[in-house]
Amino acid sequence: MLRRISGQLEFTRRLGFRLGALLSVAILPIGLISLVQNLHLSQEAERSAEIALLGRTASAASGERALLQSALGSADALGPAVLETMNRPEQCAELLRNFVQRSGTYSHAGFVPVDGFMQCSSDPDALEGFDLSQNDLLQNFLKNPVTTVTSVRRGAVTGKAVVVVQQPLYRDRELLGYVGLSLSQDLLRSTHAMDFGNEGTRIMTFNSRGRVLNGDDLVGGTTDDLLPRDRDLVGLLGQGETTFRATANNDETRVFTVVPVIPGLVYALGSWSPQTAGVGVFQLSRFGAVLLPAALWVVSLAVAYFAVFRLVLRHITVLRGQMRRFAIGNRVSAPPVLQDAPTEITDVSQTFHNMARILIRDEEAMEKAVAEKTVLLKEVHHRVKNNLQLIASIINMQSRLIDDPDAKQVLRSVQDRVAALATIYRNLYQAEQLDAVDADLLITDIIGQLTNVTQGAGTRLKVQSDIQQLTMMPDQAVPLTLLATEAFTNALKYAGKPQGSGRPWVSVSLTSPEPGLGKLQVANSVGPDPTEGGTGLGTQLIEAFSMQLEGEVETRSEPDSYVLTMIFKLTQGHHGPAGDVRNVVLTSAAKAGSRH
Repeated sequence: MLRRISGQLEFTRRLGFRLGALLSVAILPIGLISLVQNLHLSQEAERSAEIALLGRTASAASGERALLQSALGSADALGPAVLETMNRPEQCAELLRNFVQRSGTYSHAGFVPVDGFMQCSSDPDALEGFDLSQNDLLQNFLKNPVTTVTSVRRGAVTGKAVVVVQQPLYRDRELLGYVGLSLSQDLLRSTHAMDFGNEGTRIMTFNSRGRVLNGDDLVGGTTDDLLPRDRDLVGLLGQGETTFRATANNDETRVFTVVPVIPGLVYALGSWSPQTAGVGVFQLSRFGAVLLPAALWVVSLAVAYFAVFRLVLRHITVLRGQMRRFAIGNRVSAPPVLQDAPTEITDVSQTFHNMARILIRDEEAMEKAVAEKTVLLKEVHHRVKNNLQLIASIINMQSRLIDDPDAKQVLRSVQDRVAALATIYRNLYQAEQLDAVDADLLITDIIGQLTNVTQGAGTRLKVQSDIQQLTMMPDQAVPLTLLATEAFTNALKYAGKPQGSGRPWVSVSLTSPEPGLGKLQVANSVGPDPTEGGTGLGTQLIEAFSMQLEGEVETRSEPDSYVLTMIFKLTQGHHGPAGDVRNVVLTSAAKAGSRH
């Protein structure tokens, strides 16, 4: 875990990173001072803009404020007169009718008792009364009998969209009902002073219960497009005069302002486009407050990096390239010494040049010595092979002079073993590398030789082989090959015709069942009359060779076959392409503990 974290933080050791960190610390005080001052100026300017927006919102709603305040005062003033004439509906209605005609502002005035049957109304057709017992205005008023300003999409008397001012009427402590004055929404909307030359600005009023009273875009009784998305109007009241930025229901980002029109009763909500409110300018100002220190930091780092690159990094890059090419085998000549680099880097380049010259000279001497050693060793293998072939020829000549069949058989077995040794040494001196031997080729070659001898004798023997590629050290390949020779020779000797029909057969397999292990298996068919046993020399040799391989030999007899199996530890040889004498791993930055 710690090593992985250390590897991820390896870039912190680079010269460029450390120089940038030091410069960042050096210019940090100046950048912080500039940032604080610019942010303070930006906040002051933004606060001034917010105050201006609040004032413009209050000014736009000033006409509606005057009408609503007048309506509240008139409803309060009509209370005593209605109280005196409420038992005389005709006089009460005449009183309210004259009041509406003289004012010219209200569309209706009336007194609604708690039972909901209104007879005192400015409407001349209301002499017979209106039953408002199920009206929502009355029901809400009875739940909370206080002064209220609310809106109605369709008035019960006028049939138009109106804003109703409800003033409760008491006699002593008894609630008698409320005096209601209705103002046309068109009239209230016309009072919005939006002659600022600002397109896209909207004003809307709502009561303390969050019910929309009037709005500039009120069409069909809805102002949803003016409202901020996912914001409750009642929740905005506790913040007092406020300015905030949000997304409206029409997916447009706008600036909203909230100011009280009649404190506790009516509030105005202003909706401004960011361009009109000047928010974009102040955001740019805040961005500039952060951008200036950042630009100073970037310019400082750029100048420092350019200086370091010209003086140090480009020369180090060239020197690193020379080292890489030298490491991967470019040893034609020593790398040149850097001439236009600073003195310290030039000294390093000169030292590397001298070291490269020494290494090239020593490697040439070592390669020459290795080549001579390889030639001599191959020559030894070649001579051993020739001597073994000579011995095999002498044994063959001697066997021709002997008439005793048993003696001939003994000499033939000795000749086969000598020929197997000669085949091994022939493969050794023909191999390009002497530290690795292809055991599969050796065994395949020897099996082919022994099979040809057997088939030449006229025997209809079927030989099967499954030899996988295995590369081993010579010290292990030689005893393995000899063991396979003895086992295959015995299999050829004792292979019998199986019961029923079929040819005698012998099978040889060399596999690696799992990494690090090798498996040799030799099997032969067994006839109904097994061949008598021999001298046992082959078995002794097999046991001796298995001990050298540190393996275990297992044999088992089956009704129609005899199987010999040996599992041994596999020693892999370094058998790579010619000339690839080492694996070189290069990294851009050497890690601690790494080996190249």
